Amino acid sequence: MGVHEIASGMNADPGLLAAQAGDPDAFGTLYHAHVGRIFALCLRLAGDSRRAEELTQDVFVRAWERLSSFRGESAFTTWLHRLAVNVVLTDRRTAWRRSRRFELTDDPAAFERGVDRSEGVELDLEAAISRLPEGARTVFVLHDVEGFTHDEIADMARIAAGTSRAQLFRARRLLRGWLER
Repeated sequence: MGVHEIASGMNADPGLLAAQAGDPDAFGTLYHAHVGRIFALCLRLAGDSRRAEELTQDVFVRAWERLSSFRGESAFTTWLHRLAVNVVLTDRRTAWRRSRRFELTDDPAAFERGVDRSEGVELDLEAAISRLPEGARTVFVLHDVEGFTHDEIADMARIAAGTSRAQLFRARRLLRGWLER
């Protein structure tokens, strides 16, 4: 299906159509219009601003590569948002696999403990979210911040919907505990 066929039957954004046709200036305009929101999503999911910057760039590289696959069946922002979530989750799975190949310890519980949660530091919500374990943070951000359903999260994160619900419960419990201190 060509760019003109995509435009038929929907009110297509001329800038989007130009970007799909390969116009780098039009893509630059799309980038500037959406980079803030995509960075915020990556930051919430990654919990680290440097990593979020890298992931944001990865999202837009992938968007450029796959823009021709956007068919207008949903809003462009929805398509880009889902692409961002997929990039972050894929990156996380890759990092997890890589870390399991190289991290050795005599204390298997060390992986569960992670960050020392006993620090007496005053937290704001963003800082508290960044401290959540990855699974809980992902589900919390996707459900409570971005508004995805548990079924959608399950599909994106390749987990069961029940696992999504359990992770959300865990995230809310941890956040409540940290913020009530």
